Amino acid sequence: MSTKVPIHSLPLPTQTLTRFLTPDPLIKSPSDFLKVLNTNPSIQRRSRPLAAESHFSFVSPLPIQFPYRIEPPISPPPDSERGAYIEKWLSALESKEEQPSSSPTTYKKFFSPNRNQDRILIGLSETGLRDCLPNLDVGDAFSTLGTPSLTSRIPEEPQATQEGEAARQDLIDVLSGHTLLVAFNEKSQPTFAPWSLRYSGHQFGVWAGQLGDGRAISVLVTPHPSNPELTYELQLKGAGRTPFSRSADGLAVIRSSIREFLAAEAMQALGIQTTRSLGLISLPNVEVLRERMESASITSRIAPSFIRIGSFEALNPPNNVMFFGGGQQAANYDALRTLGEWVVQQVLKLEGITCGEEHKSAWGKQLVLEVVRRNAKMVAGWQVYGFMHGVINTDNVSIMGLTIDYGPYAFMDVFDHFHICNHTDAEGRYSYKLQPDSIIFALRSLLRSLAPIIGAESELNGKAVVPGWADEASDEKIREWTKIGKELEPELEALFNTTFKEDYMRLMRKRLGLHNNDPKDETDLVISLLDIMEEHKLDFHSTFRRLAFFAPSDLENESNLNQVVDEILKLTPNPGRTNSEKAKGDLKAWLSSYAKRIEGESTEWGTDRDSSRRAQMLNANPRFILRQWVLEEVITKVERDPNAGKRILAKVLQMACKPFEAWGGENLPESDLDEEVAAERRFCGLGDPKMLGFQCSCSS
Repeated sequence: MSTKVPIHSLPLPTQTLTRFLTPDPLIKSPSDFLKVLNTNPSIQRRSRPLAAESHFSFVSPLPIQFPYRIEPPISPPPDSERGAYIEKWLSALESKEEQPSSSPTTYKKFFSPNRNQDRILIGLSETGLRDCLPNLDVGDAFSTLGTPSLTSRIPEEPQATQEGEAARQDLIDVLSGHTLLVAFNEKSQPTFAPWSLRYSGHQFGVWAGQLGDGRAISVLVTPHPSNPELTYELQLKGAGRTPFSRSADGLAVIRSSIREFLAAEAMQALGIQTTRSLGLISLPNVEVLRERMESASITSRIAPSFIRIGSFEALNPPNNVMFFGGGQQAANYDALRTLGEWVVQQVLKLEGITCGEEHKSAWGKQLVLEVVRRNAKMVAGWQVYGFMHGVINTDNVSIMGLTIDYGPYAFMDVFDHFHICNHTDAEGRYSYKLQPDSIIFALRSLLRSLAPIIGAESELNGKAVVPGWADEASDEKIREWTKIGKELEPELEALFNTTFKEDYMRLMRKRLGLHNNDPKDETDLVISLLDIMEEHKLDFHSTFRRLAFFAPSDLENESNLNQVVDEILKLTPNPGRTNSEKAKGDLKAWLSSYAKRIEGESTEWGTDRDSSRRAQMLNANPRFILRQWVLEEVITKVERDPNAGKRILAKVLQMACKPFEAWGGENLPESDLDEEVAAERRFCGLGDPKMLGFQCSCSS
């Protein structure tokens, strides 16, 4: 059992991204970073294209309102000194004053006495903590959040404890961007500081140039205590401006932060690869202008890596492409090699690949195909569970196949192949049906970026490219290598399609309570069921859940069969508009085919097939799903009163993390439900029909 330690005492791994990859040359090291905080901190905040060889920039959290409200001095300085005055004003807000510690720690803590923001912990993920940072001491944080509840009218008094307060406050200070963590070696030299990644990408299919972490800052990285080879980055989203912010403020609002905080853990519970959530902090006195004036909030998220396909595109951008964005640097092939080696060795950990000084093994092709496999499985999970991302730009596609950057996402309500969850997606590029195509587009973009390396390695008989591998290569030679590398595209698409279909059907059979692989299942059962849902406006998740209670023997009794059909047809927001005779006929025909398929697996289920099958289906078909109306209701309650709303938020997180439980007394009569269970049942329902198909914007 590992010992719990406060956040500033979490250990550092031996290898970190900032030691291996290339920093912004304006801030070359953690030592330079500390000097910048004192002399010219605006380097961190000014939007600018980084040098072509750069992978990241050191940057400190500074979640304050932007444009900055700089109070002029009583006697205005001459024009030549105004820049120095602004630097001094910014520097006073930077976390650069060391906070003493009574015991040895991994990091030294720095803060600013001039930045006394209110910072309120309104959410903490028990599952994210358990899975990713089990040795992190959060003190009495859960007690101060109160008992999760949907109905408590009188808020509980926070249950703070003297012994738990210090660890909780340390946690809040770091997750709010108030405290800066910097690691030092035994010679008191700084060795680790926070950073933001540089990346480029295609947005809605159009090249956008340099993008980067415009409001996300990775503040620490630590190994998992039970597996030192597995490391996790902790990233603050909404922590203030970085060099990649362009004209934006670098902040996030409660609305968008709650959506990401809940969705990441909900996706994990559904078995879909994702970044994870840790905490949610409200900054009530930091104003943020979106569609309206809102208050700031910071989500802390965790992943082994936040590297995206756009990270590779930044280092080998497409040629002669018109774009609107933050500028774009020329290709830097050695930086591309360096990033690839880091990803192969430390992120994907591909077996049999040796990089580094010996450069034994070619890795470009294997990297691409591994990313294909991971993302094919991820999007198969999306399609099976009706998740719609909304903004599948190449900078939002993880190199690890993690669902990342939750914005205008939605889970399917009434089934619609062409549903668009993002109201700014006018052409439906990222509609539910086209999500696999969007991932393939991103994977082709990755291949195009790495194609010169793949082509060069094909001429090296299995050897990897070496430092300076393209320095003497002519443009014609680069084009030749690129052409050879792009010949991998048919294999890429074939691997994606095979992996996607296998995983999609594996998960769909699980949802349908089937064991064996029958090639006819896709057309005879899955596609035909989805078509019935779409034609008769049936709810996606409720229909699957209800099928768990169907048994082939129901076909033998007309009364039982009619009851099953009637209950399924009630799973629509407008049952009166359903063509009942046509719907009943379609459902009965489908149930007949489904029953025959179940009967064909009698020996696989043991003595009590129906009960065993039902148990499997209830553990594969969620009772609770993060519907848009649920999210909007939670957001409204937290915005109105964070202290009261955080208990509701905690309960919804609890339900999202255990989506298959029979919340709301699923099979109990209404009269047997107490107030809390009745509220759970309501949260498992379709909600107001006006909210079905509700669309969000990218700023959501």
